[in-house]
Amino acid sequence: MSTSERYHKEYPLSWEMFQTDCRALVWKLLEIRNDWSHIVAITRGGLAPAALLAAELNIHYIDTVCISSYTLKEQSEAKVIKTALANEADETWLIIDDLVDTGKTAKIVREMFPKSHFVTLFAKPLGLEFVDTCLMCLSQDTWVHFPWETTSTPRIEPLIYQKLQNN
Repeated sequence: MSTSERYHKEYPLSWEMFQTDCRALVWKLLEIRNDWSHIVAITRGGLAPAALLAAELNIHYIDTVCISSYTLKEQSEAKVIKTALANEADETWLIIDDLVDTGKTAKIVREMFPKSHFVTLFAKPLGLEFVDTCLMCLSQDTWVHFPWETTSTPRIEPLIYQKLQNN
């Protein structure tokens, strides 16, 4: 079975829902501590939530860890493209991704940042063990359509590069 066939449910997420979810996640994080100092976004999925969390928590230090493991719905071997200053990270650092699916990427990042707090909006059962805080748990067979991957119309449009590849 290909990885794209393993998703039987879809969860479309609007920008409004995404912003509300990020704010709810901030409230959960503030129950843990109020001195978060750094955010490291796992790209690309962690970029948008990192921006919103940084604004809500008044964090100005934002960095990225670049790991590629998905092309559309096809998962491949995780490839580390860029790392952040992991040797400086402590428990006040937030590591953010949009979701944890199988945990392959999360496992790599947890090893890079063992003292930091790993947070996601969504977590699936196979990756949940790597997450310190998540907003919502989803079934393993759910594909989330994030607002930066879709249009604001009711139907889901492919990304522009997908359209160009099909021509």
